[in-house]
Amino acid sequence: MNIQHEPTINVESVKEHYTKRDGCDVHYVCTTDLSASDLPVNVFYRDTAHPEFGNKYFGLYWCELREKMMIVNADIVEDLDFGLVTDGDEWHYSQSHHDYKTFANGAMVDGGRSYTRASGPVKYMKVRSGKFVKAVFIGNKYVYG
Repeated sequence: MNIQHEPTINVESVKEHYTKRDGCDVHYVCTTDLSASDLPVNVFYRDTAHPEFGNKYFGLYWCELREKMMIVNADIVEDLDFGLVTDGDEWHYSQSHHDYKTFANGAMVDGGRSYTRASGPVKYMKVRSGKFVKAVFIGNKYVYG
């Protein structure tokens, strides 16, 4: 599945920096609101928990108030739902609450993690172990795996 992301920073330099500094592989997952509306965070994953803080996901975002890059524990990303729409071979998600996107094929997506408003077929996904996984409807609930 070809999921399109719109990071707000240079993810390659972040991956290189933290992989070298921490001695473990770090990779980019997505850019999305975590707990604050319209504050997209660039989320990264490491296979081993951080030795001091215990999290496997961390997020980087620009703080306007402090005028600097901030880092946060982003483990909450596994609790979030992502509704994706297709534009041909590519899949897109709304990164934040008011991130309204339209595509040439007439599809649209909006709402970030607050809600999913979309036209066209929607795939629901979650993040597990640093990767997007599809939702499967079993019985009366979605199961992700």
